[in-house]
Amino acid sequence: MKPIKLGVLGSTKGTDLQAIIDAINQGDLYASIELVISNRKKAYILERARNHGIETLFISHKEKSREEFDAEMSKALNSKGVELVLLIGFMRILSGWFCNEWQNRILNVHPSLLPAFAGGMDMNVHEEVLKAGVKETGCTIHFVTEDVDAGPIVIQKKCPVERDDTPESLKEKVQLLEGEAILEAVKIFQEGTLENHE
Repeated sequence: MKPIKLGVLGSTKGTDLQAIIDAINQGDLYASIELVISNRKKAYILERARNHGIETLFISHKEKSREEFDAEMSKALNSKGVELVLLIGFMRILSGWFCNEWQNRILNVHPSLLPAFAGGMDMNVHEEVLKAGVKETGCTIHFVTEDVDAGPIVIQKKCPVERDDTPESLKEKVQLLEGEAILEAVKIFQEGTLENHE
């Protein structure tokens, strides 16, 4: 089996990227990260990737249609032979065109147990979880489709919501789960044991 070629899209710190890099270095994941793309020039995910000798690319989304921006990303990913795209804290909604182009080959990390708290991003998801008073939260890895946070679910991991939790402490707990979940999801994809989600 050849290592799977991964492409990563991110706009934030890329904490989950570190989990993937570590797993590859430790021999726990048979993969290579070919390219990390961000729409934010100063996003730490780019620096994190560069620190590990991974190629990075900044693509500005300003003054471009969503399709133009997505086409640039797609071209760069294809030029590196990417087989699976991972969205790690990517703060943009992808066009229908991109979703079709990469159908069944884009996984997103969402910081809640979907379908609960769909549509939110980053800290506001954890704030909503606390406001709702639910007993547990977690993360979801799902395929990306045109409908935001509605694609087929690959894996979910759960943790309890404690009385003294804050959005920050919840984020920390959920991020630990995200790292584990994304690794499992990539392995499942690699083994071809996912049903063919249409």
